[in-house]
Amino acid sequence: MTKFRYLLVVAFIGLIVACGGDGGSTVDNFDHASQSVIDNDSLVSFFKKHYFDVATDSVKPLIDGETALFDDENLKIQEVTETIDEEDIDFTLYYYVINEGVNDDKGYPSVVDSVFVNYSGQRVVRTDSLSASNFDANNRLWFALSGVIRGWSYGFTHFKGGVNVTGNGPITYENPGKGILFIPSGLAYRNVGSGSILPNEPLMFYIELLDLVPETDIDGDGVPSIYEDIDGDGKPWNDDTDGDFSANMFDSDDDGDLILTRFEDANNDGDPRNDFSDPDNPTLPDYLNRNIRVSNQ
Repeated sequence: MTKFRYLLVVAFIGLIVACGGDGGSTVDNFDHASQSVIDNDSLVSFFKKHYFDVATDSVKPLIDGETALFDDENLKIQEVTETIDEEDIDFTLYYYVINEGVNDDKGYPSVVDSVFVNYSGQRVVRTDSLSASNFDANNRLWFALSGVIRGWSYGFTHFKGGVNVTGNGPITYENPGKGILFIPSGLAYRNVGSGSILPNEPLMFYIELLDLVPETDIDGDGVPSIYEDIDGDGKPWNDDTDGDFSANMFDSDDDGDLILTRFEDANNDGDPRNDFSDPDNPTLPDYLNRNIRVSNQ
């Protein structure tokens, strides 16, 4: 398993949903906080006018006798704060659980793990309708949650994978995690847009989580990417110990001392996190301590 943690990196983040990563803005002084409120109002209105049709596993306009998404207990909420243009903006992400998934051995992915998924996406063009067709869809695709829009990074963490029952035939999974993500534009492509996705447009994705690589090590430095969250805020992408503008999760030399992180493993147990050689900083691991340049290479 260990070797796959860093082999399954971001080979597929060229897919359209991954483009732009955290959806950075190119328009100065845009009011992201106000847009977040607008997006949430639009999604709430959408939920009141639509329901989940069990027979077709799809969202449809509300009809008599059905329960609106707004009142459906399977529709969940996650509050998310993202820093945009040095300002903390609050967003509400919605996810609908059709099937949580059954793979307890691997559990839920972190926000930066590698996942194997099926998905299709539609634009929420008005509160009473969706786009006529998918703007993107892919099946059986590996990618890292570190390289996609934030709505995916957070949304997939609520599902587990399925059970691999392949045998001698094609790779097959039973009871994978299955659901729907309703993503405000601030956790997608913001005020920029992408391809057919317009600026400030909320998105809806049908998703299936087939499999995942727990504790993915994106940069192959021996430290699982989720543990490169030095400040403990749950966002490894904003931790940069050596200030070289490359987050630790993408940086093979986290402290910038010219000794690669994977070699700052004094006890040679494969985990640089438990090596402390500086008596003046006994709680600071060597791989984050620029004053320690001991290599086991």
